[in-house]
Amino acid sequence: MAEAADFQGTSASPARRWMRRAGALLAGAPLLAGLLQLPAAAPAQAASSAPVSVSLDNLSPSVPTDGDTLTVAGTVTNNGKRTVTGAHVNLRVGPRLTTRSAIDSVARHSDEPQGGTGTEVDDKYEEKFATLPPGVAEHFSISVPVDKLDLGEDGVYEFGVSLSGQTSAQPWDQMLGIRQTFLPWQSSEADTRTRTTFLWPLISSVHMTAKTGAGDLQTPVFLDDGLAKELAPGGRLAQMVELGKDLDVTWVIDPDLLASVDAMATGNYRLPDADGTTTPGSREHQAVAKQWLAGLQKAVAGKEVVALPFADPDLASLAHSGTSVTGSLSHLKDATDVAATTVKTVLHVTPTIDFAWPVNGAVDPSIMKVATSAGADRVIARSDSLQETAGLPYTPSAARPVGGGTTAVVADARLSRAFEGDMTKAGSATLAVQRFLAQSLELNAQTDEERSVVVAPQRVPTASQAQAMAAALRELQGSGWSQSQDLTAAAKAKPDPGATTRIPSTSVYPSSLRRQELPRAVFAQIARTQDKLDNFQVILTDRSRVATPFGLAIHREMSTSWRGSGDEAAGYRDGVETWLDELADQVRLIDKSETKLSGRSATIPVTVQNRLVQPVGHLVLRLTSTMPTRLKIGDKAYYEQRVDVSGGHSQSVKFTTSANANGRVTVVAQLFTEDGQEYGAPVTFDVKVTEVTPTVMLVIGGGVLLLVLAGFRMYTQRKRAAARQADEEGPGTTEGDMDEPGNPGAPGDRLPEEPDSASGAGDPEQPSDPAPDTAPESADPSGTGERVDR
Repeated sequence: MAEAADFQGTSASPARRWMRRAGALLAGAPLLAGLLQLPAAAPAQAASSAPVSVSLDNLSPSVPTDGDTLTVAGTVTNNGKRTVTGAHVNLRVGPRLTTRSAIDSVARHSDEPQGGTGTEVDDKYEEKFATLPPGVAEHFSISVPVDKLDLGEDGVYEFGVSLSGQTSAQPWDQMLGIRQTFLPWQSSEADTRTRTTFLWPLISSVHMTAKTGAGDLQTPVFLDDGLAKELAPGGRLAQMVELGKDLDVTWVIDPDLLASVDAMATGNYRLPDADGTTTPGSREHQAVAKQWLAGLQKAVAGKEVVALPFADPDLASLAHSGTSVTGSLSHLKDATDVAATTVKTVLHVTPTIDFAWPVNGAVDPSIMKVATSAGADRVIARSDSLQETAGLPYTPSAARPVGGGTTAVVADARLSRAFEGDMTKAGSATLAVQRFLAQSLELNAQTDEERSVVVAPQRVPTASQAQAMAAALRELQGSGWSQSQDLTAAAKAKPDPGATTRIPSTSVYPSSLRRQELPRAVFAQIARTQDKLDNFQVILTDRSRVATPFGLAIHREMSTSWRGSGDEAAGYRDGVETWLDELADQVRLIDKSETKLSGRSATIPVTVQNRLVQPVGHLVLRLTSTMPTRLKIGDKAYYEQRVDVSGGHSQSVKFTTSANANGRVTVVAQLFTEDGQEYGAPVTFDVKVTEVTPTVMLVIGGGVLLLVLAGFRMYTQRKRAAARQADEEGPGTTEGDMDEPGNPGAPGDRLPEEPDSASGAGDPEQPSDPAPDTAPESADPSGTGERVDR
């Protein structure tokens, strides 16, 4: 049971560390009296106050073999207040380290003068400085034949560069500063090689918005021009491609990055201005995007490409907060489906899409369930999450069957985290490379059994981190103990029977990661935006113009890249939803003021406006009377008509109404989709019903006057006729003679014929209903105080 503690991240006991350091301190008797008063933790404090700092900027070759000459270069800087005299830089070779935990321990205390161990190399291989004034940095370079290092059997050796000298306060030769690292020594090819898979992540942050231009090309609008900087020569993404093209790696790609670069390369992308408008992106940047894509296509040729779900959704956030919101898991499935199409279209390779990669490889049962819900049956975990509990004396292979047909591919945490931190300084990068190689060699030496190991570095390496990773990989691929392997092969490798397969509980999920997760409110907003999108695209004749940019933008709202950027993430989500609201509002009802209705029936127009570039349809306009006993729409309380409006046009829809009583009635116009969902805001207006108006009164008054005049005319005519008859008969004619039959004035006789209008006034039959008092309909929308078409 050589190294059970290695897999728990523990190191050698404090007692062993103290004994080792105490042995080194005995050689520096003048310092011993003071140091013996310090507790065991004091050396770590002493490291930060070392009089001289040593930076190891270059160690070449990183993995020496017989016959090589080792070159060590760097700088020494006097951090104290006194000049160092008689300074000399020398090399030290320490003991062979036999556990991975021992390597960790040395790395944690690499700059402690009290922790320096080993023996100095022949003093002929040293560099001297007569004086080293305060604040002054001096460069050094030492070359030594490897056979002068007295390395023994194959393995990892502690290796250090130290500066010794004296000051006026302490005028004796002493070690004033040291930098320790590791020297992997493999004199011949190992009997068994570790199969190593290194993931090369090509992932960026979100760059594209949901906005597109109105033309056929739908020119995309980007958040900013940050992507162009990453793609330009020397940029992060440019270096990732340039460095990775010659390495045996598995490319892990976010398809959203490819879609964004492709949009920049093939279309005239636009950038937002401060005033809310947009301006065209640089033609130069468009050329840079094309060049980058061409380089990537060559780099991945013949290599395994693993496509993450589109926009790299945050699986942990989805598992812990999103599953309680209806529809959230469907976004993950859609993001997985579009991933393969995007990669194949842009890179012309068929990617593997059945791997899921939670943040930092941290897993729990809920994350595993969500990760596999979209079809991924292999989950990339990490050994500091899926820790070994069986006490294996070696690091087991990555593949672990965890049940339900799912395989956890457990990346080695030590190797995966080797390049975190600031790698801009040469000293930091050199130490990271040497530590990585040392851990790899020590892992291989643990057993003669062949194993498959996976290295999953940070998701978004910086340019300097990528350079350090590439340097380590080049050395590893030329070593005698490692053999490259792609991720699919590692997942299919025979698992160690003693390796743990138990997924840790949710309670032990790292709190530091949980604090960065997207909360439930985010997924609720995403669901609301999706509902609005579904309601909007129903009315469109070309749904792809909206469904595609907004669907991809919703995927981006779930991106892992938003971790640690809560304000920016909220701004992006709000921007997507606001833009969707603005587009949907381009199809709307035109407001109406009070409408006056004269007579018993009339036609009321309602106008639908479409300011989109495409026609809309599948809409129903409903007009509803709030008082159907006074005013009916058609023959009931409401009436519906289907609406189709061409792009950039308005359409007036006419509704026939009938009034039963005078007064004011509120009418509501509302658009609906064909599936019965309300669309847009309703328009409410009043209809004032007045059946008897001044015009009608004038008509009635005119008719009465005509009747009076007709009666007066009949009366005068009869008086004249009676007078003539009296004149003709002469005196003696009595009044009663006029009533006899046959006399002209007798009741049975007809008067001279009158016009049809006069004779009709006395018709006893019930006249038919008059024709509707409506005029031809108008196509114009009603204005303020208008009278409706009648």
